[in-house]
Amino acid sequence: MELSISKDELYTMIKTAVREVINEKEIHYIIHSLPEVSDEEMKEITEKHGSPDSYSDVAFSETLDV
Repeated sequence: MELSISKDELYTMIKTAVREVINEKEIHYIIHSLPEVSDEEMKEITEKHGSPDSYSDVAFSETLDV
């Protein structure tokens, strides 16, 4: 079985793959650089802003596979 692919198609495929890896690494870095919140801090946040369970509208939602 022989596969024929043009130089431009190969370049596009490699560029897309590299871009995906860079995005995954950026997301991984961002997630792991966030500081943890203590129970006391979380209680203050909940008192000030309410519980996320009580929010009725979702402004943005995204699922990440880590």
